[in-house]
Amino acid sequence: MLITIIGRGHSGTRSISHTLSASGVYMGEPLNESGDLLPPQDMYEACNEFAQYVTYEGNMKWDFSRVLAMEPTERFKSLINSYLRTVLESKAEVKGWKIPETTLCYPWIVKMFPDAYYIQWVRDPRDCIINGHITDDLVRFKIRDKNSGNIRYDRAVSWKYQREIVRAQPTPKHSISIRFEDMVFSQDETLRRLEEYLGIPMAKIEMRPGSVGRYKTDDGEHMFDFFAEDMREFGYEFE
Repeated sequence: MLITIIGRGHSGTRSISHTLSASGVYMGEPLNESGDLLPPQDMYEACNEFAQYVTYEGNMKWDFSRVLAMEPTERFKSLINSYLRTVLESKAEVKGWKIPETTLCYPWIVKMFPDAYYIQWVRDPRDCIINGHITDDLVRFKIRDKNSGNIRYDRAVSWKYQREIVRAQPTPKHSISIRFEDMVFSQDETLRRLEEYLGIPMAKIEMRPGSVGRYKTDDGEHMFDFFAEDMREFGYEFE
């Protein structure tokens, strides 16, 4: 069984990576403190290869028709296989990986690994964009020609872009959606869902309630109109 997590940076994906590791899932090596598989350079280059076939139409709209219709390029497959070498060569019965950049090339990951088990990880975007992540810079990943100069806005656009990638991709054979907030406040129930989905016992790790709702004491801009549709979809309350 192969498992991966689809979720933006600073969405709390380290908690599910650590949970999987504690549950006996081999997550590759070496890992950093966030549970990301290292080194990341081949994954970064794979994301850049993927982005060549995505067109930004403006106004928070991207055309994913080419990446959805075509097979991954040979260069993309070579880069992903190189990045995942320790995972793919492992003889572990249950194995996987986590790094937020996987979301930036999600449709081609599904094409390469159609039988993998995908964990769609979601967090309130108002908390997601308080802290920075490398994927905030969509210019770095060849998705935009330039950034706005407003750091919070650029983080928000990155959040929206990654949501649109997931929305565009037809649901894989194996897929489950988990909210970070449910992992924090309803961990037992969430772990039962994961056990049923993956068919393996899930270990319980320490979760920090203070990591939820940080935006409430944040002085910066953290709410944007284009969050609204997705927030309603995932059950996040806002005025």
